[in-house]
Amino acid sequence: MPLFPDIEPYDSGLLRVSDLHEIYYEQVGNPDGIPLLFLHGGPGHGCSPQTRRYYDPRKFRAILHDQRGAGRSRPFGEVRENTTQALVSDIEALRVHLGLDTFILLGG
Repeated sequence: MPLFPDIEPYDSGLLRVSDLHEIYYEQVGNPDGIPLLFLHGGPGHGCSPQTRRYYDPRKFRAILHDQRGAGRSRPFGEVRENTTQALVSDIEALRVHLGLDTFILLGG
């Protein structure tokens, strides 16, 4: 199946999740659509412009974020305070920050 056309984020930013870490996030698609959170592969990867093209932008409010130490998150490559539990806590912090009750979770 072909990818959807190129799309730019309608929102992006950095969310401070600890004294050391800020995670990058962006939202694409329909702000009123079905919330969908994408988890990229790793280690060190982040989301790319191509990742934005996996979801129907009319149907989904796609939220992409770069996990601690990865992609555009700060500091890049940092492994301190970078545990599975911390990553789960970051997802919860992002959910609250964006005002979401629920979302679809996808992994890459």
